[in-house]
Amino acid sequence: MATMRTLLRRPSFWIAVALVVGVAVAIALKARGTAVKTTRAVRKDLEQHVVASGRVRVPTRVQIAAQTAGLVVAVGVVEGQRVATGDLLVQIDDREQRAAVAQAEAAVKQANARVDQLRRVGAIVATQALREAEAGFERAAGDLERTEKLVAAAAVPGVELENARRALEIARAQRAAAEAQQLAAQPMGADSRVALTALLQVQAQLAGANVRLSQTRITALQDGTVLARSVEPGDVVQPSQTLLVLAADARVELVFQADERNLALLRLGQTARASADAYPQEVFEAVVGYIAPSIDPARGTVEVRLTVASPPAQLKPDMTVSIDLLVASRSRALVLPSDVVRDASTAIPWVLAVEGGRAVRRDVTLGIRGDGSTEIVDGLAEGAEVIVPDGVAVAPGARVRAEPE
Repeated sequence: MATMRTLLRRPSFWIAVALVVGVAVAIALKARGTAVKTTRAVRKDLEQHVVASGRVRVPTRVQIAAQTAGLVVAVGVVEGQRVATGDLLVQIDDREQRAAVAQAEAAVKQANARVDQLRRVGAIVATQALREAEAGFERAAGDLERTEKLVAAAAVPGVELENARRALEIARAQRAAAEAQQLAAQPMGADSRVALTALLQVQAQLAGANVRLSQTRITALQDGTVLARSVEPGDVVQPSQTLLVLAADARVELVFQADERNLALLRLGQTARASADAYPQEVFEAVVGYIAPSIDPARGTVEVRLTVASPPAQLKPDMTVSIDLLVASRSRALVLPSDVVRDASTAIPWVLAVEGGRAVRRDVTLGIRGDGSTEIVDGLAEGAEVIVPDGVAVAPGARVRAEPE
């Protein structure tokens, strides 16, 4: 008993006891395994979204250019202004073109009068001239017959016979000329064809003059909004010089570049919620209407366009927008926090599950990925306990002590 009391009074005794207890505790803890944080596979509704920044796309951007050279006398629009079909955009000095139109109109009237004259007067005059020529030929023929008889009877000298024959030849030529003139004066005669050709020529000249006059007045061919203006009154413009840029009215579209890794998730008709960065409180719906058939090799992206059925009034061309595109959803999916899935971007993702107090590697098949959660399609059962990586190295097969989060 005295010996025991002596031992209890010695510090070395208690130090030895503490060492023994510490070793025993360490052995016990080691037998229980490394402490690890764990979570469980649970079922819940899950959605996968593609979030991106894009822009309001202008489907039809029209460059309004001058078609003729001249001095600009008026510009009817400013940047940002709405225009309707037929609205005057730019007026070029048209005095020279108006004078050319007036000159061409006068030439057309003159040619019309010539055709009219041939149709109404020329044919009558030609017919009358033919009748007179035929009558003159008949008189000359009768005079020749009488002269031949008189010369045969020696009643007149022989020179009269030559004069009569000459008069007959002249009458015959006059009759032939009158016949030709009558044929020319007919509706399809040479004179009529010449007159009609002249009329068509001056009509073409009038049409050209009217076209050149119309080119001095530049109007909107469709409804839209003026994006840019690079002309002022007093400028001298040249053909093909761009004066205005117009965004023609069409369905409003949003465009963004999606990472090519998301290509398999994109489908036509998927819905998105979007908002302009300038007006984040105005959220509106959009639908995927176009997915580019090729990948941008420089950026590894694919162009996606969304149509907006009811765009907000504040939406402007080329405005920056934020897009939240719903690409997949699952009801009561089996999910785990995304950070517990190892090698998730490889062909064989896996997790460390806790089974029977040991860490067990389980290869899993992944589904959609939501906000911080990943769907487990195969490889785990509901309620399975999985180790959360926290920097502590745990090898498959090692004993572990689960500490649920």
